[in-house]
Amino acid sequence: MSLVELEREVVACRRCPRLVAWREEVARAKRAAYRDDVYWGRPVPGFGDPSARLVVVGLAPAAHGANRTGRMFTGDRSGDWLYRALHRAGFADRPTSVTRDDGLTLSDCWITAVARCAPPQNRPTAAEATECRPFLVRELELLDPKVLVALGGVAFQGVLRAWNDLGRDLPRPRPRFGHGVEVELGSATLLASYHPSQQNTFTGRLTESMLDDVFRRARSMLDQFPIRR
Repeated sequence: MSLVELEREVVACRRCPRLVAWREEVARAKRAAYRDDVYWGRPVPGFGDPSARLVVVGLAPAAHGANRTGRMFTGDRSGDWLYRALHRAGFADRPTSVTRDDGLTLSDCWITAVARCAPPQNRPTAAEATECRPFLVRELELLDPKVLVALGGVAFQGVLRAWNDLGRDLPRPRPRFGHGVEVELGSATLLASYHPSQQNTFTGRLTESMLDDVFRRARSMLDQFPIRR
């Protein structure tokens, strides 16, 4: 399976009835600020450089962000933070991500999530995350990243579970999430960051310099490996 084939399978998925109903209802009702937009309203595939050595993993599409635009971390404030940091670290050609076709290009970076559908209260159930995990497993298998950045605790645990599903060894005891935590996974390193949600950024729990530190660390690690082309 190629990344293009995987994208088609992701977009067509209707496995989780609660998520299908929610994402489609949000796309019908819309938010007043986006009433003239045509919402994506489907599962959101990963996005980026197919030769990426860095994979960034989030939690799930935002109801009026990626569920509206059809691209991960696009059209919401979490994405504003993430793409500014990626641009400063040299992984994105611009600091903003507004629409699916705005011309943004990622270099050596792929962005995905544990869950592909916008969930109510931004929280998929454990069963929904499990149902969605094979997509992440196949992405990681196809990309074979050298560095992974998990944005938030759910993404951190999701990456570890996906890595285990690939048959790769995990450290024992199972690592615990914390901002700046680094986990050696054999062929790759997992870096943990607080999610750039408004809950974290508005309160100062996550600052732009803290997020920059994570991607600077990712950049320094990738400097040890040849660029794929």
